[in-house]
Amino acid sequence: MRRKLNITEGIFPMPVLMIATYNEDGSINVMNAAWGTMQERGNVALKLSESHKTVKNIKARGAFTVSIADADHLVEADYFGVESGNKVSDKFARSGLTACKAETVDAPVINEFPLCLECEFIEYQNNEYGCGVIGKVVNVTADESVLVDGKLDMSLVNAIAFDPYTHGYYKVTERVGEAFKDGLKLK
Repeated sequence: MRRKLNITEGIFPMPVLMIATYNEDGSINVMNAAWGTMQERGNVALKLSESHKTVKNIKARGAFTVSIADADHLVEADYFGVESGNKVSDKFARSGLTACKAETVDAPVINEFPLCLECEFIEYQNNEYGCGVIGKVVNVTADESVLVDGKLDMSLVNAIAFDPYTHGYYKVTERVGEAFKDGLKLK
């Protein structure tokens, strides 16, 4: 038997993405964004309103980074979502995390998050179905701790996902199948 639930942003898992930019004074701003995905190969789409400090920074600098939040830094990742860069200019410093400049874009890479996409700002869209930032991924870096034989091992990233039904975070750590292969068994 199926039961009716309240309508919410009910896709699970939702990514927990750390969007990092530089403020006007060169300090670092980071926000937590669960509404983000790949628009197509090589393009990121983030559902962010223009009221976010991050969007203002992206438009001003023409760049941003997207890091995958991990379980080891859940508290800091959540803090970046509950504190606004419009109200607290030094929220990144308060987190205790560290950053370095991205290799290819004018944006910071948060050192503690193991996987990072460096993005050039393409456009801001605002229409009847929502709003958001579109960026082109121009570089991807990963900490050596999540590489096996030079290749990314997502189980080592220890990524977290957001549950919009209960507002929980969950670890995404175990590989359970082979995409584009396991389904062939039913052909």
